[in-house]
Amino acid sequence: MNRAIVVDHLDSWGLKKENVLRFAFLNSYFKTDQKYPLDDAILAYVYTNEYRFRPSRWKKLDELPFDFIRRRVSVVLENESNAEGKTLRFVDRFMVTKGALEEVIKVCSLIDHFDRGAVTTLSSEDHQRILHMAEELSNQGLRIIGIAIKRLEQQIRDQSPVDDEIVESDMVFLGVITFFDPPKDSAKQALWRLAEKGVKAKVLTGDSLSLAVRICEELGIRTTHVTTGPDLELLNQELFHETVKGATVLARLTPTQKLRVVQSLQTIGDHVVGFLGDGINDSLALDAANVGISVDSGASVAKDLADIILLEKDLNVLVAGVEHGRLTFGNTMKYIKMSVVANIGSVLSLLVATLLLQTEPLTPRQLLAQTFLYSVGQIAIPWDKMEEDYEKTPPKWSEKGLPMFLLWNGPVCTLCDVANLFFLCFYYKAYTSIETNFFHSALFVEGLLMQTLIYYLIRTEKIPFIQEIASWPVICSTVIISAIGIATPYTGIGKVMGFIHLPLSYYGFLVLLFLGYFTVGQLVKRLYILIYHKWL
Repeated sequence: MNRAIVVDHLDSWGLKKENVLRFAFLNSYFKTDQKYPLDDAILAYVYTNEYRFRPSRWKKLDELPFDFIRRRVSVVLENESNAEGKTLRFVDRFMVTKGALEEVIKVCSLIDHFDRGAVTTLSSEDHQRILHMAEELSNQGLRIIGIAIKRLEQQIRDQSPVDDEIVESDMVFLGVITFFDPPKDSAKQALWRLAEKGVKAKVLTGDSLSLAVRICEELGIRTTHVTTGPDLELLNQELFHETVKGATVLARLTPTQKLRVVQSLQTIGDHVVGFLGDGINDSLALDAANVGISVDSGASVAKDLADIILLEKDLNVLVAGVEHGRLTFGNTMKYIKMSVVANIGSVLSLLVATLLLQTEPLTPRQLLAQTFLYSVGQIAIPWDKMEEDYEKTPPKWSEKGLPMFLLWNGPVCTLCDVANLFFLCFYYKAYTSIETNFFHSALFVEGLLMQTLIYYLIRTEKIPFIQEIASWPVICSTVIISAIGIATPYTGIGKVMGFIHLPLSYYGFLVLLFLGYFTVGQLVKRLYILIYHKWL
């Protein structure tokens, strides 16, 4: 939302009255608890329009701070200048109350008819007229607070503490202050983009239902299922969960009810809940949410309890966070699953090679060099991209699928390595002690290329290189490392490590081997997805 601004100050008949603004200003000026955005809006409006309400002529005696049960704040003031009293009916001590309209009306028994210059009993007709006016204003997208005053007996100053049940009663209703707090132009697009990515938006607010519905309609949020805090209080646990699950707009909520809604969403369907709020009334929900999000200009307690603090009031920041988060998560899953399959496959291959041969498949130095090159080749994985379908669904971490993923994909890698071993042994006779260096060279190159190519098979549900291409940083890094691995036996470093030149016929075999690996691996992938309905 943008910064709230005062639109009007109206009496119970919808007529503009300066006294309504005067008492609203005095309440906001003298209250000592936290200044809320609406207080700032009232003060800014008075100063900007150069109203001369002269707060220096007033003295504060007491205060009933705002709380989320009463949803109103009252200050006890004394007019220290009779000159000011010429424009006010109450010149002695009186209380000024400001808050949610329905809560202010609850403590009023009188109403000020400014045009008639009379204070009369607040009738049911007056009550209905005020509520009807408020409904029309809310439908225009305006926020509303009520203003009431009450003349106090002189001995009120001696009472400590002030009894709010005694003091906040039989008050005179003056009128309402209306505010316009429009959503940002970027909010609608951001919510649409979040919905595309499977992030469902629910509006939890303490404002009236009509105002919340109007704002949500502007933002494109469906309002077919709505509810309010008082209605939720009447429901049992089962109906509460069902209502919260279906509702998109939940209005007139207390902080405790916001907390219950967040906990309910976490319970039903095992949702991951993010909560965005910047006020004290959001603190409980921020603390309970899986991800609490506040803004830099929010209340201190909200920022203390939030996991993330936005430096800009822009929902597009959340969209970017979701996109980067899923990209990071997806690339992390690629690396984890690729590493598990490649490492286990290599270990099993080396074990088989050790059993078949009379010598070690690779020396420790050669194995270390192979692992080093392979690891360097994976440095570019964080810059890889994810498929569009993956980014449309919220992923969730679970280690339960890793063993089954390994069971399906590990043997394919091992079978290819074993096929390479048998080819070396029976075609090139590399099992003799004379050809040990040849075997080491071949296994070094094949193992490095195999581990590098595993990533391309695992990184996508589609056919690699045909239906889905990796990012350029990944392609460049793997091509460079593969080229270094192939060239190593022909270099001076390769000779020091005990490598020898490999015949071209062996590279022809590797091409056929890797084509077979990709074919079998792709078939296994399709079958795995068919059974488990996911890949990464």
